[in-house]
Amino acid sequence: MVGAFVDDKPTWTLAAHAGTVAHSHLMVSLVKAHYINKGINVNKKLSINVVDESWLKEADKMGTISGNKVDKSNFFKWTKGENGAPLIDNAKVSIECEMDGNYELENFDNFICKILATYVDENSLNEKEKIDYNKFKPVLFEFPTYEYFAVGDKVGNCGKMNQ
Repeated sequence: MVGAFVDDKPTWTLAAHAGTVAHSHLMVSLVKAHYINKGINVNKKLSINVVDESWLKEADKMGTISGNKVDKSNFFKWTKGENGAPLIDNAKVSIECEMDGNYELENFDNFICKILATYVDENSLNEKEKIDYNKFKPVLFEFPTYEYFAVGDKVGNCGKMNQ
């Protein structure tokens, strides 16, 4: 769930295309017609609020209504992050970003975003203060089928599977 301010009000949209592009950067790809793009382009600040099952229904609604037609500012309780982006209070993991650039493709803004701060609910951390995916199970969206999947089961250790 992407959050940004448009005309001093928070707005939200689901992003089907997002991911890590470096240890310090994320990319969020949004159709140019999205209302939220205006706020990202003007203010250069946005948040990525990782959805889990506890608020999936509310998040899903943000993907079915347009900010061009409906004021989405009151759909979530939110807090302004230390760097100026709106953060959804129910999100157990939120990442506050600054837009470094926009790699434009036909009909898409591909925002390259520098990570400024990461906020994690302490109940989602393990004893080493890292995210525990057995506690926090983010939801992934599978584009061709329009289905959501909860993540969480460990299936191996990186770099140690062939030893």
